Amino acid sequence: MKWQQVRELFPDQFVLLSILDYREEDDKKIITEVAPVRAVSEKNANQEFFSAEPGNLVYHTANEECVIHLRRDPLMRVRRRS
Repeated sequence: MKWQQVRELFPDQFVLLSILDYREEDDKKIITEVAPVRAVSEKNANQEFFSAEPGNLVYHTANEECVIHLRRDPLMRVRRRS
């Protein structure tokens, strides 16, 4: 299912999605095909987001596109002062 279809079925709410297909552009993963699993209450969205299985995502349908911003930077190392 396309993201626009999910937005129409679940207007203005969080949805747990299974990611079926995506493309990468620069530092973004643009989700092109999803399978909605279920609506998620606003109260539980944060918890559901962090407990989502790999390949799943909690996202709000107010967003016009379903995009994940990728972080490709290596972890910053900070030297301790002695």
